[in-house]
Amino acid sequence: QAQFVESGGGLVQPGGSLRLSCAASVMIFARYTVAWFRQAPGKQRELVARITPGGIRHYVESVKGRFTISIFKSTMYLQMNDLKPDDTAVYYCNADLPNIQNWGQGTQVTVSS
Repeated sequence: QAQFVESGGGLVQPGGSLRLSCAASVMIFARYTVAWFRQAPGKQRELVARITPGGIRHYVESVKGRFTISIFKSTMYLQMNDLKPDDTAVYYCNADLPNIQNWGQGTQVTVSS
């Protein structure tokens, strides 16, 4: 049984917006710091944004001012504005823990003209 299920990806032009969703549980969000990660072909997976149970948010420098992470009940969101081609990647959600072993399918975000 998947603990995190991503959705909402798609094809968008540069400058466009998408909102990704991550279905989990309120218990998980109350217990762990959770995060959005992304991985582009040929690149390592990187943390994009994270949020603690107390609502403290952190963003990688490349998305500051453009992306917003939030949680409401059983869903975590990543609002992505002013998308750039370099944002193209498969996006995953997971707990922000060392040595994560279980990853879902993710959701593909493609930013292209």
